[in-house]
Amino acid sequence: MSNASLCFRARIAIRGINPYVLVSAKQATWLRAEWRKPMPVRVQVNGKPKVPWRINMMPVGDGGFFLYLHAKVRGAAGAEVGDVVEVDVEFDDAYRGGPARLPAWFASRLRLNRRAQQGWKQLPPSRKKEIVRYLSSLKSEEAKQRNAQRALSVLGGAAERFMARSWNSDSDG
Repeated sequence: MSNASLCFRARIAIRGINPYVLVSAKQATWLRAEWRKPMPVRVQVNGKPKVPWRINMMPVGDGGFFLYLHAKVRGAAGAEVGDVVEVDVEFDDAYRGGPARLPAWFASRLRLNRRAQQGWKQLPPSRKKEIVRYLSSLKSEEAKQRNAQRALSVLGGAAERFMARSWNSDSDG
């Protein structure tokens, strides 16, 4: 491999609603010394998925990182919170965190809805990125239409579910 890689065993823990494994400061240094911002990596858990998942590990503050494990990675590995798993992590020079822009088909709808625009502006960058990734993954026109309507609704303040979480209610995720 051209990039630094690391293999270790760890127990999957949960932080809020997010399953993760902790990458210690010493382990992180093996991948990239003195790295303090989100670290782009490719990850496999128990050798799965076949094509390593691209993600940014998030800094803990002590030189270590949270390696959040997406449901697709855990599902492919047959792993759940509490399981001890083998984790393979490789630094990824090429990863830029997925799409950085709203898909044009959604951006044009957002421009026409002032309340939704205000809601969008108030979202933290991580939530915006999550929405952009989700919307960018949609293929069919039906799915785009359905999800655009729901996204504009929750961004405009409606209390309903979108992207597997409740929005604008006591159980905001």
